Amino acid sequence: MSTNRTALPLIVSEDEWRVAREKLLIKEKELTRALDSLAAERRRLPMVRFDKVYDFEGPTGTAGLQDLFEGRRQLIVYHFMMDPGSDHRCRGCSSFVDNIGHLAHLHARDTTFVLVSPAPLSQIEPYKKRMGWNVPWFSSNGYDFNLDCGVGKGFGLSVFLRDNDRIFRTYFTASRGVDRLRADFNLLDLTPFGRQEDWEDSPEGWPQTPPYTWWRLHDEYEE
Repeated sequence: MSTNRTALPLIVSEDEWRVAREKLLIKEKELTRALDSLAAERRRLPMVRFDKVYDFEGPTGTAGLQDLFEGRRQLIVYHFMMDPGSDHRCRGCSSFVDNIGHLAHLHARDTTFVLVSPAPLSQIEPYKKRMGWNVPWFSSNGYDFNLDCGVGKGFGLSVFLRDNDRIFRTYFTASRGVDRLRADFNLLDLTPFGRQEDWEDSPEGWPQTPPYTWWRLHDEYEE
């Protein structure tokens, strides 16, 4: 990564900075209102019945899709990339999970969050221990859950709603739709240098690298 110390934002007076900040704030408020409007539209999306039978393997045994709700009405599933027999550990999925906060806040709003991968549980558990995660992680090995959710061998995020014993799929997103949910990316987007990836529109001389190349598992970074 470039360490060009001459590439810095324009230095101005406090008053000039406040004027520029207020100008940007107008656009930020417009975006906030647009996101609120989009969320309102998302809450009104139609849903589809999801009644296929799956047997997920978890640390306490076999569970059906309804069991993944843990008695709550809403379920968010992150489709974590991990294929059976593969030693690949997805840095993108791993850093996404690193960004998940305490699940009690979701539980307080009747919502459960879990990870699901096609890999067997014997492959999942050692990696989960290495990463120090407490997020519930289930294996869909032997079932087409990912395919039925339109994920295939990739990653994505599905949302389900439970109405007694009926289950509906209400939402799905992948790629940048999942990307925007990460706290680290959102925080970096507030900084002068941003994510420091070469797809970003940054001034000339800003430190940048190709995307993905700087990503590491959290225990692989060198201080």
